[in-house]
Amino acid sequence: MSIYFSKLERFSYINFTFFVLSFWIFSVTKILTFTGILKFSNTLSNVEFFSFFVMIGSLSIFLSNLFKLRDRKEMELIQMSQELSLKLKAINETNAVIEFSPDSIILSVNRKFTDIFGYNECIIGKPHSVLVPDFISTSPSYKIFWDNLRNGNHKFDEFHRKDKEGNDVFITGTYVPLKNKSGDVYKILKIAQDNTETIKMIQEIETKNTYLEHAAKIIRHDMHSGINTYIPRGLKSLLRRVSAEQIKKCNAESPIKMISEGLAHTQRVYKGVYEFTNLVKPNSKLSVDIHNISEILKEFLRPLHYRDMIKIGALPTINVNKWLFCTGVDNLIRNGLKYNDSKSKLIKIYAENDCIVIQDNGRGMSSSQFEEYSKPYVRSTKNKEAGSGLGLNICITIMKEHGFSIYSKLITDRNKIGTKIYIKYK
Repeated sequence: MSIYFSKLERFSYINFTFFVLSFWIFSVTKILTFTGILKFSNTLSNVEFFSFFVMIGSLSIFLSNLFKLRDRKEMELIQMSQELSLKLKAINETNAVIEFSPDSIILSVNRKFTDIFGYNECIIGKPHSVLVPDFISTSPSYKIFWDNLRNGNHKFDEFHRKDKEGNDVFITGTYVPLKNKSGDVYKILKIAQDNTETIKMIQEIETKNTYLEHAAKIIRHDMHSGINTYIPRGLKSLLRRVSAEQIKKCNAESPIKMISEGLAHTQRVYKGVYEFTNLVKPNSKLSVDIHNISEILKEFLRPLHYRDMIKIGALPTINVNKWLFCTGVDNLIRNGLKYNDSKSKLIKIYAENDCIVIQDNGRGMSSSQFEEYSKPYVRSTKNKEAGSGLGLNICITIMKEHGFSIYSKLITDRNKIGTKIYIKYK
């Protein structure tokens, strides 16, 4: 439309120029003939007639275009007004919008504001400080904040506020000073969005990270001595002092075997946990070495009671963290056995197209279910078995630390049921 306007305007200017020239020619010829400077002739008459005709024609066209331009401009202004109205409506519906006087008195609020803060229109006329925690409103920085707004400086940031009940509210928004024609700030507009849930989630994560770092310290230092020093030394010392005949006489073979196997299992688990705690430290990197996956899985699973339900085929030799990788695969194995109603539970582990496949004959899990159950503490409500909903999430986290991707496919063969989980290592 703006291109059309420019053409129409240029055409109007041309017609106006023709009107001025023809009017000048007509007027001059009339004056000259009227004063007798020029004698009347057919040529002069034709000039007067032609200039008069051009003058009237160009004036008519100019006025017609002028009215068209006015109508078009009015239409454009209406369209701009409608667009602006729609934009303001969208802002008003999706953001908390508040207006303040320069001395911080609340002038107006919208519905989004009342939803977030719990106030209704009764808050109009009250100072902005009723929305601010006391430790902020009484601070020197709060006064500077309002002084800057009164001086015309806008402010975008994340702000800590409080609702009607005194609960913490965190909003992200902009304070925009509005100026009159004299350049004085007469109103301050604030547009904001509620960010409370995100901030609280971040705070919760930071708190849990603090607990996790403390737990990691305890595991790495305090538990290490018991698991890897005191208990093994105590068991060796006991076996040196007690003969095989004495153990047999006391029927202690089975308890000692259970203690030995339990210690070996605990040490194995501790190594995996130790590797997890390494990742808690800032700027940590996963420690990896080249391993034959078949060999390390067989070694890891050998002492476990469900090892006979697992068939391991030829697998690649790749860079992995031995203890974390085996822990991740073990979680997948246990899920495949746990959620399994088959009389002969079976897990197959084999290689396929740059992937390590863990296949079970359990209840089956689609890719969408896999994605849903990958979230922390999420599990199917239909499962009768107890669980935390963390196993799959931990496994995926381990594989991502390795730079591997992981996905699931439901076995759709009518003669089979189960799940194939793919760990893509390339």
